[in-house]
Amino acid sequence: MAALDLLDPKPGERILDVGCGDGVLTKKIAARGATVTGIDNSLDMIRAAHANGVDALVVDSADMHFDREFDAAFSNAALHWMLDKEAVARGIFHALKPGGRFAGEMGGEGNIKKLREALDEELVIRGYAPPVEASNWYASAEDFANIYETAGFEHIDARLIDRPTLLDHGISAWVTTFRRGWLDRTGVPEEERAGIGAAVANRIHSNVADYVRLRFIMRKPD
Repeated sequence: MAALDLLDPKPGERILDVGCGDGVLTKKIAARGATVTGIDNSLDMIRAAHANGVDALVVDSADMHFDREFDAAFSNAALHWMLDKEAVARGIFHALKPGGRFAGEMGGEGNIKKLREALDEELVIRGYAPPVEASNWYASAEDFANIYETAGFEHIDARLIDRPTLLDHGISAWVTTFRRGWLDRTGVPEEERAGIGAAVANRIHSNVADYVRLRFIMRKPD
């Protein structure tokens, strides 16, 4: 994938995978000869990573305590879940050796905007009040760069990339699976969720999600 190529892991490097999930990409980094440590705040994900043969730890990325241990850091599809973004940025900065780099991707400004709007409209029609506070940080390139520049990084290259993506299992399944937390916060009973997912799919008239990715690379000063 493009973000992994941007990281360009080298044999012998120590690399931190922030929000490693089940470790699938962590293994791909290790396959290039690097020594990789994955972190995630989900015990279930860490167990899945261990099952994949990945060295991974249960760590909240906003409360990591690594000190200049890694040559590089990587993160894919994880940073937008981490709302204490300033603490995460500081933790990654301190985890890197001087001159270390940080590369990856996350959801960017405008990510799944049409899908989110269609879901909220359907919830309102059915008498529900969607949460006011966002559950994700879909940053603009400028806001993202400001956070990481404040943490101490330099030479920050952050770009938004439109990536319309066909959902193999359809919009309805996406709603009930990937917006489960949103439906939980809204107080939607389990028995109503499939119907809401189907209604959102009818609104979208497509199985293509309007994904927007923010791809980035930066360096810690020498």
